[in-house]
Amino acid sequence: MTSRPAITHRLRTYLRSRLTGDRGSTSLQLVIIFPAVLALIFGGVQTALYFYARNVAIAAAQEGARAAGAQYGSASAGTAAASDFIARAGGADALPAASVSGNRSGTTATVTVRGRSLSLVPGYSGINITQSASVPVERITR
Repeated sequence: MTSRPAITHRLRTYLRSRLTGDRGSTSLQLVIIFPAVLALIFGGVQTALYFYARNVAIAAAQEGARAAGAQYGSASAGTAAASDFIARAGGADALPAASVSGNRSGTTATVTVRGRSLSLVPGYSGINITQSASVPVERITR
């Protein structure tokens, strides 16, 4: 029969080895770090989507301004050119809720493109984007 102090010593040794060991620490570290890494990845992709939508908006505004500022151009030709550019760039997949407005005076043609960036987060509609481009109106001088 074993003595009582021997059982207590064995129990104490067993508990000490179970409570002070490194078992499970890797899983715990992964549970803590993985959401942060995932948030960084999603943040990077969300930032890329914002800059892509912004570049599409400014390129469409520049295209529309060039069309509106042509010698025989008009504000409606500029807005049509900008809308066509957005459609060719991907439409609602590139710049959701896009709207185009244009203005042409005697010296300047301006086209403004508004929209939102795409969003990876459900329920979040994305960042609003507004880009404008102005060009001088072409005219013949003698």
